[in-house]
Amino acid sequence: MEDTHELEKRVEELNRLLTEYGRAYYVLDRPAVTDAEYDKLMQELLAIEEQHPDLIYPDSPTQRVGGPVLEGFTKVRHEYPMLSLSNVFNEEDIREFDRRVRAGVGDSVTYICELKIDGLAVSLKYEDGRFTQGSTRGDGTVGEDITENLRTIRSIPLKLNESVTIEVRGEAYMPKKSFVKLNEARDEAGDEPFANPRNAAAGSLRQLDPKIAASRNLAVFLYGVGGDGEAYGQAAHSAALDYLDDLGLVTNHERKKCKTIEEVLDYVSSWGGKRAALDYEIDGIVIKVDKFEDQEQLGYTAKSPRWATAYKFPAEEVVTRLLDIELSVGRTGTVTPTAILEPVRVAGTTVGRASLHNEDLIREKDIRIGDDVKIRKAGDIIPEVIGPLTDRRTGDEIEFHMPSDCPVCGSELIRIEGEVALRCVNPQCPAQLKEALIHFVSRNAMNIEGIGERVVDQLYTAGLVKDFSDLYGLTEEQLMTLDRMGEKSASNLVHAIAASKENSFEKLLFGFGIRHVGAKAAQILAREFGSLDNLMAASAEELLAIHEIGDKVTDAIESFFANEDVLEVIGKLKAYGVNMQYRGRTAQEIPEDGPFAGKRVVLTGKLEILTRNEAKEKIETLGGDVSGSVSKKTDIVIAGEDAGSKLAKAEELGIDVWDEAKLIEVLGTKE
Repeated sequence: MEDTHELEKRVEELNRLLTEYGRAYYVLDRPAVTDAEYDKLMQELLAIEEQHPDLIYPDSPTQRVGGPVLEGFTKVRHEYPMLSLSNVFNEEDIREFDRRVRAGVGDSVTYICELKIDGLAVSLKYEDGRFTQGSTRGDGTVGEDITENLRTIRSIPLKLNESVTIEVRGEAYMPKKSFVKLNEARDEAGDEPFANPRNAAAGSLRQLDPKIAASRNLAVFLYGVGGDGEAYGQAAHSAALDYLDDLGLVTNHERKKCKTIEEVLDYVSSWGGKRAALDYEIDGIVIKVDKFEDQEQLGYTAKSPRWATAYKFPAEEVVTRLLDIELSVGRTGTVTPTAILEPVRVAGTTVGRASLHNEDLIREKDIRIGDDVKIRKAGDIIPEVIGPLTDRRTGDEIEFHMPSDCPVCGSELIRIEGEVALRCVNPQCPAQLKEALIHFVSRNAMNIEGIGERVVDQLYTAGLVKDFSDLYGLTEEQLMTLDRMGEKSASNLVHAIAASKENSFEKLLFGFGIRHVGAKAAQILAREFGSLDNLMAASAEELLAIHEIGDKVTDAIESFFANEDVLEVIGKLKAYGVNMQYRGRTAQEIPEDGPFAGKRVVLTGKLEILTRNEAKEKIETLGGDVSGSVSKKTDIVIAGEDAGSKLAKAEELGIDVWDEAKLIEVLGTKE
């Protein structure tokens, strides 16, 4: 029998070595051992953990591969708001920022300049040195818990060099080489490529399957501490960054302290031409007052700190030839002209297409087919045509005129009063139907994984799907007739379609694609009326009585449900068993005096009678707000078995702690 003590020591040693070697490889880019040596140690640790699950520690290097698929992301209320930064765009803006700062704290101010990483803002929490929670910025006050996805990023240490409890903020990003590999793989699989590394990083971290994030080789740079940096013994932001380095966290070392605004301007200027050589995207420079004492004196506006600003690089402009103008029809019938360009490299990617938006813009800019045109990426992301170089014209250029008929179905195009776009109003237009289907299956709507633009196009072309309801009648045999659709993929897709039937009503309502009814409006309407039948029966007066709903949304809803084709599709969806009830609390059901009304509640540990989701739903039904972290604003912590640091923090803060028995008693739920 193995000596348990010796085995524990060996596991601790393997954890230490693999963490050290992983940091050398993934963070410092200085491999300390060969791949074969690293793999040998990893296999040894995996073998021990398989035989002795009790020796699997949360910060083990084996835990980075991605856990089980999540049911959804829970909301996280930030203890300290994640504020956005004000923007500056030129030298005069920067000098004006400096004048305001010096007026507030005097002329001895020191700045620190950092590269503005183009990624997804995240917050990481460590308790006693161990990584316990990671979240997105969200709206700055409430984000989403993406802990399991962030655990897969190898530049995020699962254990710090000190047993400190700290919250740090940073930017998760996708290195350029990872972005190229990912898009090559997506192209080979027939999937739509990501537009840029930022979208790819954000999309990866918002997947419910952490294994997807684990496969995409993301990275992170930390740029600050949540809350009071002085609480960690640092007097300035630059010192706090050095402290994060000492803890084993990854900061960007291209930063520079500047004693004058001239030094700041020199730093900004130097990076304008160097950023293309970096292995990650940056879209500007962040300029911060260095001393925490000065930051505190300058304070904040409602949206951003007065002691920091972000200089945004001007969009790179290039010249290319406009070869043609192509028309596309969207899901609401809008006909959009798109410039077909001679491919050209701009802001890090090759561009061959750019939206021209509408005919009025083409006329205003006098853009003609055959022109040499200037293009740029708005915000370094979306290609746009700035205008033609008229002095290069030869006389062979062709003026563009929008057609009078739909380029797809041939129906007459109309211009709705007050709009600049031409629109096809034929509800049977194939282009609209396909775009509507793509919207219906998208993540924020019915979220049917496995159906993308390519699959929708094949389904429609094969005559298998003409409207939303036809999706629910698809069989594995039918799906297997599609290109690149094997037995397993077809089976997975049938199950994904079936699972979408259980979605809450707001998902279906948004999926309908009603004009002016976005995800937020769909949530409001679903919460107010509770079901599709109630919404369809609502009068214009009842709709307009809702604070967030105006004339345009009301008119769009009434027109949509007055359409006989729509009613037929709804009837078929009902026959297939698609849920049309709101799963959350309706406006009428939210109690004003329930036991949890106005209370912020945290669930921790393992519950025996209720699942975590059941408890959350029941608490919210009685007016409670379930949060993922304990803070001074928490009212109640419900602690199950093996409750850890959250329970300890609740006791330290004097927060009311319940066990599951008391929760059951208050809920009136029987075992």
